[in-house]
Amino acid sequence: MKNFKQNVIQKEKKELGFVSPPITEYMTKELITFKPDTAIIEVIETLLKNRITGAPVLNDSGEVVGLIDDKDCLHVLMSSAYNNHPVDRDTVSDYMSNVMKSISHDADILDAATVFTSTPFKRLIVLDDKGKLVGQISRRDVLRAIKKINSTTW
Repeated sequence: MKNFKQNVIQKEKKELGFVSPPITEYMTKELITFKPDTAIIEVIETLLKNRITGAPVLNDSGEVVGLIDDKDCLHVLMSSAYNNHPVDRDTVSDYMSNVMKSISHDADILDAATVFTSTPFKRLIVLDDKGKLVGQISRRDVLRAIKKINSTTW
């Protein structure tokens, strides 16, 4: 039933003369990922070095088990300051969030924008039909799509 509703929505968009590009045109495909046992200090260094705000966390089987982002890493400071806790032994699993939102690789930019405007999520993990991670799309990626769509259609 859910897929049927998505198809109806897609058909309505095409009837309006607007064809939303697929998220695969704008998502990040080459992702930096972490494992739950990665040192949290390594995560902070990697986020800073690569100028990114977060990344998926994968288990040994390559399944997504969480996300770690800059906000999660802020807890490192709080843990250290308030609890007098050394963080050199802390890992991703101590701070990551297992609350995440995924989207199908078959979705389009309008689908992603709808999720972003109706939830607090800043990034969505993109999964294939088998539930494997194939990318990530962020609000910024949707903004890039809007800019391109605006320059070519309006």
